[in-house]
Amino acid sequence: MAKAVANPGPDYQLKLASYERLIATIPDVERRGAANPYTSLNGHMFSYLHPAGAVALRLPPGLREAFLRKYRTTLFQAYGVVQKEYVTVPNDLLADTEQLRGYFRASYDYVRSMKPKPAAKKRD
Repeated sequence: MAKAVANPGPDYQLKLASYERLIATIPDVERRGAANPYTSLNGHMFSYLHPAGAVALRLPPGLREAFLRKYRTTLFQAYGVVQKEYVTVPNDLLADTEQLRGYFRASYDYVRSMKPKPAAKKRD
């Protein structure tokens, strides 16, 4: 289980750089979140870098199970909760942008197929 890290070290910075290279593979996607980097589309988050340095990627059914088997990884777990649509990206795969980019594209396409979430009402 990923745990929050108050002061991320150099390993986190390497993972952040890998995550940013991955995001750059889809020009329309921008990284959000200064302290907790993530990507979203139409109000649906589809990837994020946990403060502990693990990357979560939201995948559609079928591809999610295949990813879990192929990379011998698990559903993403954060703050004691298993996030059922998110897989944990192994560190060696995160470093391999070319191999991971297809999964990132599938994640983007998956949320693009979802109905947009209504915009949050602004408080006065």
